Amino acid sequence: MPNRRTFLQLSLAAGLGASLGLPLGLARAEAPERWFMPDEGEPQQRAFIAFGAQPAIWEDFTADVQAALGRIAQAITRYQPLTVFCRPSELALAKQHCASPHTQFVTCELDDIWMRDIGANFVVDDDGALAAVDFNFNGWGNKQRHRNDALLAKRVATLAKAHYQRSELVGEGGAIEVDGHGTGIMTESSWVNTNRNPGWSKAEVEAELKARLGLSTIIWLPGIAGEDITDGHVDFYARFVRPGVVIANLDNDPESYDHAVTRKHLEILKQATDAEGRRLQVHVVSPPMRGRRNRFSKGNPDFAAGYINYFVINGAVIAPQFGDAQADEKARALLASLYPDRDIVQLDIDAIAAGGGGIHCVSHQCPAV
Repeated sequence: MPNRRTFLQLSLAAGLGASLGLPLGLARAEAPERWFMPDEGEPQQRAFIAFGAQPAIWEDFTADVQAALGRIAQAITRYQPLTVFCRPSELALAKQHCASPHTQFVTCELDDIWMRDIGANFVVDDDGALAAVDFNFNGWGNKQRHRNDALLAKRVATLAKAHYQRSELVGEGGAIEVDGHGTGIMTESSWVNTNRNPGWSKAEVEAELKARLGLSTIIWLPGIAGEDITDGHVDFYARFVRPGVVIANLDNDPESYDHAVTRKHLEILKQATDAEGRRLQVHVVSPPMRGRRNRFSKGNPDFAAGYINYFVINGAVIAPQFGDAQADEKARALLASLYPDRDIVQLDIDAIAAGGGGIHCVSHQCPAV
């Protein structure tokens, strides 16, 4: 099964997970009062995806993943510009799936499709300056081949003409959730982990994240390490709708490793206060219990049927659907109530879900400044 966990094992066995190491010149953040990360729902200049599926990882699902990326690209470009990164040898194929009058194509070598984790994490200041933070993607703790993807954050920063900042910290964009007003939600399992940040205490990790992202409060969820390749990214657990309002995943499958941990997360979120001292208003969405039974999900414990992994863009929320009519509609209705000024666009992304990810995982954005 060509999922992220399976390739983790294949990559280690093939010796593909060797560390690249961290280059000289990395530094912890300075002048933390200047930069802050906007909420995803703030106006965006453009979005990004990486058209990087390859048979070495996805096997016979490769074409299906490429088609799913194309559906996401076409949905995004109905609302805003999109940049698609693709290999030079696949430019024609990428255009076949993703081309629109609002699509820009940039060729470079890629290892995979997970744009949220390998892209730059943009921050802004009150004067309208734009910077891009690189958290040194290392293949989720050297679990997967990543030599090319580790270079993409700097490439994105250059393309956006953003001030490039490289942290000492190792992590991924899917492990970051912010409200744009000083509050973040993170999972300890992804950040305070020796496969990313050996020798760092939780306090040191928190200080660097606060400084880089302009946060004064981080709500820590435990997450769960070792069950998926990301070690429990927050974008499958909790998302800010707006300051003070959160949507949380609650897994109702008693056989799921997320069953207990999502209940613990819900307890923490309901008791938490944000940077402005408010108790959070928490809405809950649950994965489907049935859904499509097809070659992507059948016998695949890593099939990521989570509604919470959606992407907020200008005028729309691009969200998944999984063929469970009742659950799909319940998720759509909740998103419509939480985002009343945006269209809710649901897409079939089963092939991507088969690899343990979702729409948010394969997309990223540059804020308007």
